[in-house]
Amino acid sequence: MAGFRSLAYQVRDARNDRALRRHSLRRCLERFAPYGHRATWWHLCDRHGIAPEDRGADPLRLVAALEELEDARRVWLEYERQFAERRRREKHHGLRRPEWAWGGSGDAVVRCADPWVRPEGALGEVLRRLVRALESEPGTACPVCGDTELRWPEVAPVAPWEGAPAWDGPVCAGCGIVVPRPALADFPAAGAA
Repeated sequence: MAGFRSLAYQVRDARNDRALRRHSLRRCLERFAPYGHRATWWHLCDRHGIAPEDRGADPLRLVAALEELEDARRVWLEYERQFAERRRREKHHGLRRPEWAWGGSGDAVVRCADPWVRPEGALGEVLRRLVRALESEPGTACPVCGDTELRWPEVAPVAPWEGAPAWDGPVCAGCGIVVPRPALADFPAAGAA
């Protein structure tokens, strides 16, 4: 199973045909897709002028999309590294307070409830805003766009065998991300208000 860097190499390799280069970019999203697979793919396509179903997309556009994805990945991996280092120090000093972080290996870092509604700007800039919010106190607005209109989506209850719901927080009306409850100070639970 190829890793992110190996797949990125395949996207850049001019010896590969266009279909393989596009496929390799799509597979990169299996390793890191900040908005979720579909939303991240559509974001990259919109920003770099790639038709989502075009198997012969322009290699320069594919590489530009890859570079945006790599920048976001660097931001997130650095955050995870610093987070792990800080937690090790805190545990060494006996601090066992509950902590949280978004995402993880292969997960959406900042999931979009609707793949068509996504934050404005490059992925790296969105994640930089997110990291700044993660390193500060919980607030009352969206940590990505600052919008204060946060709504709980209306969904049917999830059966135990279907797993957890796709979100654990309200959806931002401004940028469409699912804001985890721990990022918010004194936000009412689902169904309240």
